[in-house]
Amino acid sequence: MAFAEITQYCFEDLAVGMRETYLKTVMDSDVIGFAQLSGDRNPIHLSEHFAARTRFGGRIAHGLYTASLISAVLGMRLPGPGAVYLSQTLNFKAPVRIGDVIAVSVEVVELLEKGARARLHCEARVDAAVVLEGEAMVKVPRRAEIEAIARE
Repeated sequence: MAFAEITQYCFEDLAVGMRETYLKTVMDSDVIGFAQLSGDRNPIHLSEHFAARTRFGGRIAHGLYTASLISAVLGMRLPGPGAVYLSQTLNFKAPVRIGDVIAVSVEVVELLEKGARARLHCEARVDAAVVLEGEAMVKVPRRAEIEAIARE
C-alpha cells in the first residue's frame, strides 16, 4: 500500500473538520499476508470451503485488517508522520470481502491543546455501507518538535 503523497501536519496546522480518505481494494494476498503477520488463521478468512458454510457465505477479510487501514491514514496523511496512537475504538458493522473497495476516512472532531492531542472520527465504507466506525485519539507533534528533529 502506498500513498501518492505523504502529508505531515503539526498540531498547530490541524482544524476541526479536516478530513482524509483512502481507497483500497482488498486482495486475496492482503488477507493471506495479514493472516501470516497476525497469526489469525481462522478458516473464515482463508478457506472458501469452510467460509461458504458460514452466515457470510464466503471468505471475509479480518476486521483488524480493515482497521489497519485507519492506522495507515493516521500515520501517512492525517495527521501524518510523527503522530502516535493513544487509543482506538472499533465497531464492526458488516463484513468486508475479497475484491471490495474500502473507503477509509478520518476526520478531526476535537483538538486538545493539553498534550497536543487530536480526536478523530474513523469510518470505513464499502459502497454506501458503513463496515467499520470508531474513534481514534492521537498525539500530534508540535511545530517546534518537528523543527528540532529537522535541525538534527
